[in-house]
Amino acid sequence: MARNVEFDEALAIQKAMEVFWKKGYNATSLRDLTDAMQINSSSLYNTIGDKQELFVRCVQHYTNIRKKDWDLRLASERSPLAVLTDYIHEAVNIIINGEDSCMAVKSAFEVATNDERVKQILAADDQRSNRFLYDLIQKAMDKGEIKNDEDPALLADYFNSTWTGWYESYILHKDPVKIKRMAAYFIKQLTK
Repeated sequence: MARNVEFDEALAIQKAMEVFWKKGYNATSLRDLTDAMQINSSSLYNTIGDKQELFVRCVQHYTNIRKKDWDLRLASERSPLAVLTDYIHEAVNIIINGEDSCMAVKSAFEVATNDERVKQILAADDQRSNRFLYDLIQKAMDKGEIKNDEDPALLADYFNSTWTGWYESYILHKDPVKIKRMAAYFIKQLTK
């Protein structure tokens, strides 16, 4: 009689997400995934499905983690501008020090153009990101930390697209000083 393989699905998704994040969708093999998840391929197919379905779940898991982080930051009692500035500095650190950078950016370029489900998950994540930034910027404006003559929605959109540009710039040039200078300039523009 075949033995039922029981495993912690949430932990398995986390481990698979880390593999996809590091290697990308196309470079990740089924063996990479089953080794990381510590299950065999039949257990994967029986519980989650194929590699594509697993990837979709991993992207959803990743975006859920980001949402929780944004919610915590928004609930902070700290100055909204300080929270935003810390977020920008952390984004810079991820770009220049993190081997894996942003899974959402990687997935958008590698998979979302061909997979509608991944595209929808990432589009929802982008909307949440914009909302998070908008809310922080608006709170900072309400407290007088940022001049209220700016459009918070435009600033949120601008930061999101700028951050992606920093990521691309670092991939191409590996110049951490350049990325830090652009971040400092962006913060300076916010607080003029």
